[in-house]
Amino acid sequence: MIVRTSLLGRCCTLVLGLLALPVLLHADNKIHWIRVSSAHFSVLTDAPEKKGREIAVRFEQMRAGFGQMLSRNKLQTSEPIEIIAFATDEGYARAAPVVQGRLIGQPAFFLPGDGRNYFVLDLAATDSWRSVSHWYAHLLLNSNYPPTQPWFDEGIAQFFSSMRLDNQQMQIGGEPPAWEPPRSEVPGHPAGAAPGPLATLLSTQAWMPLADLFATGTSKPASPLFFAQSWITLHYLIQKNKLSETGVYFGLVQLQKAPVEEAIVKAYGMSGAQLEQEIKSYFQGIASALQTLPNAAPGGPAPADGQNIGTSTQEVQESEALALVAEMMLRLPEHRQAAEQDLLTMIAAPKGENAIQHRALGWAALRDKKYDNAEAEFAQALEFDHGDFWTHYYSALTKYRAAKGTGKPTPGLPNLMQDLLLVSDADPEFAEAFNMLAMARLEGGGMHSAVDAIRIAIQLSPRNEMYTLNLATIQMAAKNWDVATQLLEKLKDSSNPEIAQTARQDLQDLPTLKKYGLLPERAPQRGAAPAAQGKTTVSSTPEADSDEEPEGAPSTQPAPDRRPIKFLKARLLHVDCTRAPSAVLTLQGTRTMKFRTADYHALSLVGAETFSCDWRDIPVAINYRAGGESDGDLVSLEIQ
Repeated sequence: MIVRTSLLGRCCTLVLGLLALPVLLHADNKIHWIRVSSAHFSVLTDAPEKKGREIAVRFEQMRAGFGQMLSRNKLQTSEPIEIIAFATDEGYARAAPVVQGRLIGQPAFFLPGDGRNYFVLDLAATDSWRSVSHWYAHLLLNSNYPPTQPWFDEGIAQFFSSMRLDNQQMQIGGEPPAWEPPRSEVPGHPAGAAPGPLATLLSTQAWMPLADLFATGTSKPASPLFFAQSWITLHYLIQKNKLSETGVYFGLVQLQKAPVEEAIVKAYGMSGAQLEQEIKSYFQGIASALQTLPNAAPGGPAPADGQNIGTSTQEVQESEALALVAEMMLRLPEHRQAAEQDLLTMIAAPKGENAIQHRALGWAALRDKKYDNAEAEFAQALEFDHGDFWTHYYSALTKYRAAKGTGKPTPGLPNLMQDLLLVSDADPEFAEAFNMLAMARLEGGGMHSAVDAIRIAIQLSPRNEMYTLNLATIQMAAKNWDVATQLLEKLKDSSNPEIAQTARQDLQDLPTLKKYGLLPERAPQRGAAPAAQGKTTVSSTPEADSDEEPEGAPSTQPAPDRRPIKFLKARLLHVDCTRAPSAVLTLQGTRTMKFRTADYHALSLVGAETFSCDWRDIPVAINYRAGGESDGDLVSLEIQ
């Protein structure tokens, strides 16, 4: 365990005093903050530039090393990563999680969040980045590897986290460092505390049968032995070049639904018992070295030359840096109240107000489902920085969750889509932005564009079953029954009970949907990422419940328009607004066609903030319901 004695000793004696003090605001000299950026990472730190650059370089090397290990030439990250690195034990101790009155015993921690993930490091400890390498491996797996089984994921994460790096050399395969369980569950990660030294566990305890290891799921806490056996199994498979056989095994058990023992025989050419003995013999051959020198491992050139990794450095104002730290600390319950108070104090200071403070307070209101307060804070944030990525994302998320909580149409749907387009343009690997955009387009009637967006989300995050469930929802709305059925059949046996239940219910509803053309009522959280994915599900608010009609009351809603929604790309010739707010748009495609909207103020728009009666000769894409051969009613309009 790479933790300096000074840190642990100091943490034990200072923690109660630290909790009684303001978290961030100090009366001492100002701290100098910088941001060190590389091709894929950004490090906010109060340490000297050399230290900040080292962290950026190590993460770049880890990323390259992961690609080499799994033969991936191109990697993607489906959720943004924020790295905060403190120069001193004291700075880290103020921000670190507190468990049962004591600070965590690691020099770094991983914090999943709404849309982004935090790695927070203590640079006073040697190689503190190694304590979060385990979780970085899981993030890379979730973004770049198809669904597998828990033993494989955990084995990869443990093996990967054994990596030791300098600018020129890498060692991998030794005893992995200890890791701290995160506050939020990581998708697909078996629940359980970090085990002790893995080699010791394997030497002192009876192993579970290999078939039981391979069958271990995510529904119950994993034993320490599970982590240890997963590690040595992957150690063996990697060193013996058997990852291709492992791919065959997963094809058999996951796609063809073959029994575990049968799949082992077909993939590895031996029984489960024989493979288990092979792995035990392999461990016995390296156990002595691992236990005598836990960090001994084969060496070789670093996956990327640290001296040639480009970085840039910029100054960060102290008020912005402290706000960024407070924004992270809001996600830790024990620091939440103090962090909110610090943000309010910063805002009240002369010339101390900035976009980050309001954005952070907006996130806190969003977390508490105070959607009006959240929108007000995000509006203030945009006054300071209209182009702020995270403000646009959280503003869209607020509208999205508020609507899902009521089951009513999303207010400001065009603005929501515009925010998400800005976010997806700024980060084209951000899967959740595409997921929300897909569901917003579905609500606006854009079936084809909804399918396009959700497929991007699935490509970026192939293990997120909620995205696959949303694709099934879109396919049902588009009456693509066979495709929807295939997707739901795969999801009905999901290890996530919420997704499995919804998939089974949708399969039961399909005959009624086909017959009457009406979607069944959806739970408020349909389309939102589940809590197990690191997101917050939404339930109906009291205000929404009070607006519901009493049971048995006659319906005042008009009969649904059952005409199918069609898609068309064409050139908008001109707009007739002589009977405003209705409008007639003349489009030229293979022929001239006219499309009506009863109220252009309510028309769903993409690519424009407001409707214009002066649009002339521009390319557009529309979703519409046909009237005759050359006319129809607009559902949505996209300016291209």
